Amino acid sequence: MNITELARRLRVPPDELREKLPDLGFAVGRKAIQVDNRVASQIMEAWGELKRRERVNQKMEAQKTATEAREQRRAIAETHPVSVPPVITVRDFATLLNLPVPKVMQELMRSGILAAINERIDFDTASIIAEDLGFKAVPMEAKVGGETDVEGVDTLKAALAEVGPEANTPRAPVIVIMGHVDHGKTTLLDKIRSANVAASESGGITQHIGAYQAHHKDKALTFIDTPGHEAFTVMRSRGAKVADIAVLVVAADDGVQPQTKEAINIIQSAHLPFVVAINKIDKADANIEKVKSQLAELNLIPDDWGGKTIMVPLSAKSNIGLDKLLDQLLFVNELEAERIVANPSRRAIGTVIESHVDPGSGPIATLLVQSGTLRVGDVLGVRGMHFGRVRAMKDWKGGELKEAPPSTPVEILGWKAAPSVGDVMEVPASVAGLIKVKADNNKASEDVASIKHVQNISDDAAGKKMLNIIVRADVLGSLEAILGMLDTIKHESVGVKVIAKGLGNITDTDVQNADASKAMVMGFNVQIVSTAQGFIRDKELDVRTYQVIYRLFEDAIKELQKLLPSEIIITELGKLEVLANFKKTDEGWIVGGRVMGGKLLPKAKLRIKRGEVYIGEGEIIGLQLGKSELREAKGGQECGMRYKSRVKAEIGDILEAYSEENKAQLLVLEGISKR
Repeated sequence: MNITELARRLRVPPDELREKLPDLGFAVGRKAIQVDNRVASQIMEAWGELKRRERVNQKMEAQKTATEAREQRRAIAETHPVSVPPVITVRDFATLLNLPVPKVMQELMRSGILAAINERIDFDTASIIAEDLGFKAVPMEAKVGGETDVEGVDTLKAALAEVGPEANTPRAPVIVIMGHVDHGKTTLLDKIRSANVAASESGGITQHIGAYQAHHKDKALTFIDTPGHEAFTVMRSRGAKVADIAVLVVAADDGVQPQTKEAINIIQSAHLPFVVAINKIDKADANIEKVKSQLAELNLIPDDWGGKTIMVPLSAKSNIGLDKLLDQLLFVNELEAERIVANPSRRAIGTVIESHVDPGSGPIATLLVQSGTLRVGDVLGVRGMHFGRVRAMKDWKGGELKEAPPSTPVEILGWKAAPSVGDVMEVPASVAGLIKVKADNNKASEDVASIKHVQNISDDAAGKKMLNIIVRADVLGSLEAILGMLDTIKHESVGVKVIAKGLGNITDTDVQNADASKAMVMGFNVQIVSTAQGFIRDKELDVRTYQVIYRLFEDAIKELQKLLPSEIIITELGKLEVLANFKKTDEGWIVGGRVMGGKLLPKAKLRIKRGEVYIGEGEIIGLQLGKSELREAKGGQECGMRYKSRVKAEIGDILEAYSEENKAQLLVLEGISKR
């Protein structure tokens, strides 16, 4: 056969074939033109074996390289130094570490620090938490003129710690309702304040943060209502707590659930006195004693069992036991009377618990006054800036107020710009010392209300497949909650990129941006303006609206899952040294050998190694000891092996067993509670 024809059949240049023939054991000269047909057949067989071995070695090298790269990335992540500023929010800190926000919050709670997603922690705290999570925090020089509200938080703590006759004036206790989703927190608040808020909330799940006041036996009680599906439940700013007392709601028919345990950890970390409300006792499958036993296992011993934890059986829906719960809250208030005080005569200071932009009224924010008395006409100071003046105040019922003493939640009109949830507002001693809010922030638009969303700028550079999203929400609290949930998504291959976000209905601009950036538009509690709907139909854009936050989140996860490539996971199992080669079968070969380490399993894949070179691959058909079939062969054990392969193993060869799993990758969703 002509050498050129042989090379053509082998799909290799003739010169390369002539160079490699001596290595294959064929004495063919470099200038040879023809070879014998029998020799040509042998060359083709040997060449096929050579190429197969090369493919096997390339595959093994690729597998090992992928495994080493994965381990290297993990090692780098664990030892990589992270530059942390003197003060940083929990969300920004999680982004720096490239970890889900709930995981960082959980680690903070383990260290006794209760911090919500937008609250600030100092460098010392961040460095301790970073070390616990496998990172090394190094100090970063603080930027001049930053927006961290350290002074406001410190001022609030100082105001709450004032001493003197005026500072010891009793105030209404601030009570937070906590517990697992759908255990009846909102229904309980509805009955207490005689307002059917739950009916207006889709799915019976609270969507916004709010605060309400109720009266029992001529005494005022302030309740904070928090989203049941969010990780943050007691708002605080580096030790400046908002709540005085907690109510832990546990459903009698459902018992202690994961979020119940989270709530208990948060309450204990914040050192809050609390009362347990065992709700839904009127249900057929209610079991009060079982709930008490479950709580006792968590070291919450009921008072009627001789413990110190007050537990009140009730049914919020049927209005059973509510008075007893309120009585117990007043009792706890009396026990904590020395602590639940404030100075009504000082300049007002408090925490923003809700913020949004109303199309007609402009920026509106709800403030919980924590010390001092807020009056109409007072200047609103936030982060050292002039945020406006109180034009009007409304209580939770919508009634007009002229002044708001401590522990009063008020909705304030007169903001020049919408503050962020968790901001500290203080009426300044002098307006002259405040910085004016920039002109760009003076307009009551979605740009004012849009909150900063920390986007990992390395995502695109890392070659990730990104899901572009435009988010629109009704209020700032909802927008923060949505972005906070999206922040929990961490993966090497895919990510969410929020290219625009804001408050109000979905507009022409949103859909045009979506068309240009190939993004999907997700709106919560908003509508699509009529002029945009035609454009959406013509361009076939993906625009969705929701009434329940976690439905939006679930859809984002489903879309990301579509982008996520499958991942081949290689797990090394064990090795076998061939001691005997018995015979060939229809399926492959039978050998005997000793397991050198690990274990061998039927159906495991094999690499056949001779010396330092991999010569083939295959699959274990079965393992045998004598006449008995083995489910597995362990290290040090001798056994027979039936394996499928084109390669015959020789005595002394090493057979490496491994499993290969083509696994659909899952997104990290830690800390997300879904109903």
